[in-house]
Amino acid sequence: MKQNKDIRQLSLEALTTELEKLGEPKFRARQIYEWLWQKSARSFEEMTNLSKTLRQKLRDEFVFNTAAESIVQKSKDGTVKLGMRLQDGRMIEGVMIPDRDRNTACVSSQVGCSLACTFCATGFLERERNLEAGEIYDQVVLLNKHSLEHSGKPLTNIVYMGMGEPLLNFSNVMESIRIITSPEGLNMAPWRITVSTSGIVKGIRRMAEEGVKFNLALSLHAATDEKRDKIMDINLSNPLDDLMSALQYFYEKTGNKITFEYILFDHFNDTPQDADNLIGLYRKVPAFINIIEYNNVEGVKLKRAKSDRRDAFVNYLRSKNIEVGVRRSRGKDIDAACGQLANKNETT
Repeated sequence: MKQNKDIRQLSLEALTTELEKLGEPKFRARQIYEWLWQKSARSFEEMTNLSKTLRQKLRDEFVFNTAAESIVQKSKDGTVKLGMRLQDGRMIEGVMIPDRDRNTACVSSQVGCSLACTFCATGFLERERNLEAGEIYDQVVLLNKHSLEHSGKPLTNIVYMGMGEPLLNFSNVMESIRIITSPEGLNMAPWRITVSTSGIVKGIRRMAEEGVKFNLALSLHAATDEKRDKIMDINLSNPLDDLMSALQYFYEKTGNKITFEYILFDHFNDTPQDADNLIGLYRKVPAFINIIEYNNVEGVKLKRAKSDRRDAFVNYLRSKNIEVGVRRSRGKDIDAACGQLANKNETT
């Protein structure tokens, strides 16, 4: 039995070749490509400037796999958490976070995750597969719809900080960014996109060599190997010295300052000594430190640092002339933490 190709996995060149086989002129490929990535069509029927005959040919030759909105949770603070079903029935998550003049989409790169960081709800899920570029793109499109509904404004930023490790799905993540930033796609400026990694040295160096234009964030969360080993297994094979060397290389090649993402956990990484250790890493590479309030996860021993300890930690950093900001916890009244929604619905 013939197995039809997913049309969204074809490049413009490959699509042109396929259309020529069907006896169609080359310009049809560009029309279809625009429907796929610029106009975000979700079916062949939406391609209204194509003849019914051509649309039928496309249905006969290709499949059109898209992620579908399945679960919607809306927080009092405007945060929207989406559970999205893929063509194979698996679920992924995305979040739309409004914050003053910014509406940010947080998107996933994998179904589940293989890294099993002790504080992350996604760590309770096994990695089932990588997401295709189109499935990452779909999250942006669906979250943009909620951004428009919430504020009348489109998304301003995209962060690859959802389920999964982006640099373990390197090719599809890079292709999704190419589509999102392309004039033939969503035409978003690369500097509005941030890829967050738990610390894959080879992936960071590969991005540097490709001269990427988007931003890089490191999910750091502890500033010594001893502490980081306890909460992030990836540190055992990618220790901090190697990570800092890779980040220095990234900065040399791209000129992009790195963000250190640092979740404060109560009485684990929130002491003055922890702050000094963090400052030591900060001095090694041009960086910005983003202190994050933890969304407590059921079954996880680590808890959010108390507000007085957080404030003391941040003020100490600022007293040392460190560039630091605080990202407040959002969506506290919904399953906003990465993996929470998928954990509850993985069998539904």
